Amino acid sequence: MSLFGAMTTAVSGLDAQSAAFTNISDNTANSSTIGYKGVDTSFLDLLTQSTATQNVSGSVATRPDYLNEVQGSIQQVSDPLALAISGQGFFAVSQQTESGNQPVAFSGQTQYTRAGDFTLDKNGYLVNSAGLTLEGYTINPVTGGPNTSALVPLHVSTAQLPPTATSQVAIDANVPATPSPTSNLSSEVQIFDASGTPHQLTTSWAQTGPNAWTLTLGSPDNAGGPTIGTVNVAFNPNGTLASLSGGSGGVTVNGTGGTASVQVTPTFGATAQPLTLTLGQFGVAGGVTQYAGTDYALSSATQNGAPAGNFTGASVDASGDVVASYDNSQTLVVGHVPVVTFANADALQRQNGQAFTQTVDSGPALVQNAGQNGAGTLVAGSVEQSNVDIATELSKMIVAQQAYGANAKVISTGSQMLLSTLNIIQ
Repeated sequence: MSLFGAMTTAVSGLDAQSAAFTNISDNTANSSTIGYKGVDTSFLDLLTQSTATQNVSGSVATRPDYLNEVQGSIQQVSDPLALAISGQGFFAVSQQTESGNQPVAFSGQTQYTRAGDFTLDKNGYLVNSAGLTLEGYTINPVTGGPNTSALVPLHVSTAQLPPTATSQVAIDANVPATPSPTSNLSSEVQIFDASGTPHQLTTSWAQTGPNAWTLTLGSPDNAGGPTIGTVNVAFNPNGTLASLSGGSGGVTVNGTGGTASVQVTPTFGATAQPLTLTLGQFGVAGGVTQYAGTDYALSSATQNGAPAGNFTGASVDASGDVVASYDNSQTLVVGHVPVVTFANADALQRQNGQAFTQTVDSGPALVQNAGQNGAGTLVAGSVEQSNVDIATELSKMIVAQQAYGANAKVISTGSQMLLSTLNIIQ
């Protein structure tokens, strides 16, 4: 009985080492697979009988140990849509169906992965090398914030960006305290109407007394003539803005709180276009100032309008915002990528393509912004490599090979001992 038991135990040892070798083989084969999580092997002793006076050989069983929470090395890549997670968490992804119909259909089951080598597919969806589509939040066009009510497959439209009419203009300049008679005290700012047509907004300064100026605003394309209106500007002795007053024509003073601004309304064609021109802060250095000098100096002029723009590409930043870029120098946030965590990520069910699905033992998916409540941070333009260490796997392979050979030797020795027993009878 003990001899047969020993041979049975050795057979279970062969099975156990075969299982370990299978995991080693899987890990070795995927040592270069982006986002792959390795599998270790635990051995369990199964008893038949064990007392103070007798021990009967039992067997050994194996159980896979999933290393889903072990971080792989993060490598920078040239793909602007690539993402890696430093710390805990996964990307939510879904599988596109192969119907070939438009719009694109999805399987409906959310999976989770660390494979963040995302690119845009032909339909404008962010997919990784396993063909899984990244899920995230869409953007509310009114608030500009993410719609956190549901995760959806993220889509980037390659359509042309409509033009934006200018509504805000800000200038940063210095009008000279003692202007030269030959000084050019005017400048131009390019603005855009609702159709994306460019126009020039002119600002002309005329000194009317100590620390006192008249600002004339105009546009060559203004339907009512090149001059829109004027406003009186007073400066403090230290060169900062003191007050705005006396708006005339199509200009009204609109200074509230500490902001010095005026409302100017040019008319392009038959359409009036109200603009807010910000000159800086009252009593604060910056914006428009009056310091010593003889020449007018425009440091910067900004405005928020733009012509129509053609799509040039997309990227994801470290905050998780998916940003589309256009050839008119404009960008648009079109989605947001959260990080999904689990109480027991090692209990997730493995799927094809370095993906996982939720189980009872893993706990529910917790969706949150990167870096919050234990979720890892995002690393833009990077991917996470496999967490397999080849040197360790080769060491395990040697151990498994030796253990397998030792168990085979036990079976061979047991067979010889049985043969010796039979020879005694003969």
